[in-house]
Parts: sequence; C-alpha cells; structure tokens
Amino acid sequence: MSWEKKRLVIVGGGSGIARRIAVDAAAAGAEVVLAGRNPAEFTDPGIRPEFADLGDESSLKALAEEVGELDYLVTLAAAPANGPFTTLERDAVARAFDAKVIGPMMLAKHFAPRFREGGAIVLFSGVAAWRPMPERAVMATTNGAVAFLAEALAVDLAPVRVNAVSPGIVDSGAWDGLGEAKDEFFRRTAETNPARRVGTTADVSAATLSLLANPFVTGTTLHVDGGARLS
Repeated sequence: MSWEKKRLVIVGGGSGIARRIAVDAAAAGAEVVLAGRNPAEFTDPGIRPEFADLGDESSLKALAEEVGELDYLVTLAAAPANGPFTTLERDAVARAFDAKVIGPMMLAKHFAPRFREGGAIVLFSGVAAWRPMPERAVMATTNGAVAFLAEALAVDLAPVRVNAVSPGIVDSGAWDGLGEAKDEFFRRTAETNPARRVGTTADVSAATLSLLANPFVTGTTLHVDGGARLS
C-alpha cells in the first residue's frame, strides 16, 4: 500500500522504537505526528511534534482535536513499576496502568470518531506478560492487559482495526543504563532465544507498520521477541 497522504499519530514519542516508527513512516510518505510529554525533543525532519500525557485525559482530548482526521494511531508509552512486590507503591502502579492500559483506552475514546476508512490502532504489549519474572509483576500484568484490550477494542471499535505488538529485548536505548553490563545482558539474551539475537528498532517498526497496513488483521497480538516467550 502507499503511505502517501496517510496520517499517523504516535503517542509515547520518547522511546527509541517510537522514533524509528515515525522516521520509517515519514520516509514512506506518511504525515507523522509524534506526541509525548517532551515534544521539544522531537526534532526529526518532517515529523510534527505535539504534547500528550497518557495520565491526563484532557491532553489526549486536546491532541485529538488538534490532529483532526487520521488513518493510524500507535501508542507505546510505558511507566514501569518494577521492584519487590511487597514494596510497591500504589501511585507507581497507577502510573504504569495509565501508560499501558487506561491512557490508550482514553486515546481510543477521543480518536475513534476521527478515523478515516481503513483506520487502525496498534497498542504495545511486551514479552514480560508471557515470561513473568521476579520484581516485574506490574509489568507482566499491564502488558497482558494490553493483549486483551486489543481484542476488546477490535470488537468495540469495528471496523477500525486494533492490534498489539509485543516486543522482546530490543536494542532501543532503553537498556543503555546498564553501562558495560549491557553487552553481557544482550549476549545472554541472544543465547537463550530461538532467533539467537536481540531485536532492533527496525524489527519492531517493520512489524508495526505491517499491522497498520494489513486490512484483514485485527484483534491480534504480534510477538516480535525472537521467540523469547518460548524459551
């Protein structure tokens, strides 16, 4: 399909994956709006920055009104609340659900009437839902909820299509805080998943754009994890 004159809104623009999707879609001819809490940081040529906070419904309503009609919507923000379960703070858990579940619901609410024919939404889940680990209970739960939300919205918003992407370990910049330990972490990850490597932002971008473009796929979670959930 041609991306010319297609309007794509991406919420959660602070991530490396979001930026890659935005750049790839713009290069293909799409009109791209990249939204997040720090839009001044979004300086890629040909990409329109806007403000959005998934914990603030009024900002999502304002974004929908500013954008107007659109073809595609992607939401991939996250606010992890990791740590020992017995030390979890309620506010941190609420922020995690705002970013992954409640915020995307409100986005869908305000954008649903604005989709052109053939419109589609992609939500972002994650491999933690299928491979829960200690101190990642909130991450596993929010990501799992996204997969079910995609199915529910696919029915509720039809004929707008709704799918989810579930990435595994991806070299997106999110792991740079590990410092020198990052290389060892990636090496061990590659050794234990069937694809024998970690993911790239290009892998996730290609999967996302494919889901947006395919007119006969809805209510589906696409795992882009190198088979990590199987290992």
